[in-house]
Amino acid sequence: LQLQASGGGLVQPGGSLRLSCAVSGFTLNRPPVGWFRQAPGKEREAVSCLSTNNDITYYPDLAKGRFAISSDSAKNTVYLQMNNLRPEDAAVYYCATDLGQSSSYALCHKRPANWGQMNWGQGTQVTVSS
Repeated sequence: LQLQASGGGLVQPGGSLRLSCAVSGFTLNRPPVGWFRQAPGKEREAVSCLSTNNDITYYPDLAKGRFAISSDSAKNTVYLQMNNLRPEDAAVYYCATDLGQSSSYALCHKRPANWGQMNWGQGTQVTVSS
């Protein structure tokens, strides 16, 4: 089971980026997939999660109205569209899944102490700066 994140880069404040997470070893019809991020000196946090079997999404407040998670089952890829980026959005972004979870809400609210149960991709760096 692998997740491969890509699409990070340097963007100016107010700009947009689309991250991609290519998955292999499982199909996008059951386990939820989520995006998490970690900035230097800060704890990793959930950004958005998607229930791939019914397209139900969950966004914490930091992402509402600016970020959108989606999937393409034909390409086995999950996307994170990020708009109106702010300097505080700069971080390493990771995609992850948990075969033991069934909902986007549960994945995004999984306790950090249990993150070892999840499968993580390598991160992709997002820098927001003028």
